[in-house]
Amino acid sequence: MTTNWKKDLGSFLEKADDSFDLFMQRLRNRFGLYKPLQIVPYRSYGTVNRLYVKGRVLANKGITSAADNDTLLKNLANMYRRFESDEVRDAQVKIMHLGQEYKVYTDKEGYFVINLEPKTPLVLDNIWHEVEVELLHADIASFEPGIKTETHVLVPPPDAEYGIISDIDDTIVLSSATDVIKMSQHTFMNNARTRLPFAGVSAFYRSLQLGRNGKRNNPFFYVSSSPWNMYDLLHDFLDINDIPAGPLLLRDFGLKQNKFFGSDHMSHKFKEIQNILLTYPHLNFVLIGDSGQQDAPIYQEVIKQFPGRILCVYIRDVELPERAKMVTAISEELKGTVEMLLVKDTAAAAKHAADTGLIYHEEIAKVEEQKEIDKSDDPGTVSHQAPAPISKDTRKIGL
Repeated sequence: MTTNWKKDLGSFLEKADDSFDLFMQRLRNRFGLYKPLQIVPYRSYGTVNRLYVKGRVLANKGITSAADNDTLLKNLANMYRRFESDEVRDAQVKIMHLGQEYKVYTDKEGYFVINLEPKTPLVLDNIWHEVEVELLHADIASFEPGIKTETHVLVPPPDAEYGIISDIDDTIVLSSATDVIKMSQHTFMNNARTRLPFAGVSAFYRSLQLGRNGKRNNPFFYVSSSPWNMYDLLHDFLDINDIPAGPLLLRDFGLKQNKFFGSDHMSHKFKEIQNILLTYPHLNFVLIGDSGQQDAPIYQEVIKQFPGRILCVYIRDVELPERAKMVTAISEELKGTVEMLLVKDTAAAAKHAADTGLIYHEEIAKVEEQKEIDKSDDPGTVSHQAPAPISKDTRKIGL
């Protein structure tokens, strides 16, 4: 009964939200309120036979590039622009790849999604494959032809040793996802440059990307419950901090049935991880997350559904005793199947990875060195002075 009530209310809210969005698009268009349009492409992944391409068509709100000295007001203004997005529905988008042309229309939220099947064999000398995207038409007064961009699709090479699937919030960057007030402070008061990675993360992730074949071609995938509105910030954060690039698989927030009631955190992550493992049936994976939310039980279910496919699991301890107990209990259940380690320190994870043959032992010293640099207050390092300091020094927390 409760489920039906939620379903009916969710359906009503979704229809009301859709009608309101359509009304607002027509109103803005009629009075010339739409800003110039833009294509927001998302890094994605694929195989030699199929490339998955996704992006969004939005009004360009003028989100500015991040700088170390950005004011709190500027950070808040940019975050407001991200979430107060004006999506463009029913826009026609052209995709070009290796001389082939494809056309697709955006949905009611402005997203376009297409699976390309290349007729020309891919050359796998590079892990990333460029795809051109052009906005052909939009029924918007501010539309002008010639809006183009490119996106990149990851295709793991045949000699990749394993893949890595990582969470983002509280795994590579402090977010305090279990505390709404702190999470808001970290997210809204900072930018891609003033948010800091946990000490040693970049070196550890690069060591996993390198593996033991020396080719640095082990693919990374980032699965997060953050909304797609945060894509540019997270994309820039990875690049700025020299963390291996990978597809960012985020979540669409809206007044939809399960999303409105907040019940799809686990299902979103599990579904994305499931899709990755199904896409690459001959590739095994390392999973990395944190104890703050539900990463451990999600990864446990992945291990059950895909026996023999997970090499090991690293869970960063967010220092909440009850959460740590849950991870420890799951780790005990998995004994003899897959090691799930609750780690406080990046170097400890690196040592285990070296001992189990995932990375070179020489990489441990590099992770230790990077960890010390990240902890340093030297302005020449990756450390930045946040505009609104928080109670804990993010650089002194483990993985």
